[in-house]
Amino acid sequence: MSDHFTKGMARNIYYGGSVFFLLLFAALTLHTTREMPKTDHRENLTEAVARGKTVWEENNCIGCHTLIGEGAYYAPELGNVYFRRGAGNLIAFKAYLKAWMAAQPLGVPGRRQMPQFNLNEQQVDDLAEFLKFTAEVEVNNWPPNIEG
Repeated sequence: MSDHFTKGMARNIYYGGSVFFLLLFAALTLHTTREMPKTDHRENLTEAVARGKTVWEENNCIGCHTLIGEGAYYAPELGNVYFRRGAGNLIAFKAYLKAWMAAQPLGVPGRRQMPQFNLNEQQVDDLAEFLKFTAEVEVNNWPPNIEG
């Protein structure tokens, strides 16, 4: 090996590294596309879930809440709220969510206030369906504790 670093050596490192990381990226992409159908439960996607996602986006819920760890950390994680507040029962969860949304803002001094979004019953039902769907996605035990 020579005592100095030549242009040829630099070029070989550059091209070799580029090819290596390109192959690594392709392998990881292939692995992800094969594994996602096993964990995301896309067979459970319904029109209600899609409408619930629209309600979630139009009201910028992610501006305060996190969903499966993504979003703002101002308000609680909602990726597992279906199990936390509905105990895995959709009827109970919808009843809880309707009462919770109707009661906002709570007006408790010293507590962060959630605004009143004035959602109709269909929108709350759809939001519940969306939150149920997200709770059933395999997320490797996220969040780390039950309260998010």
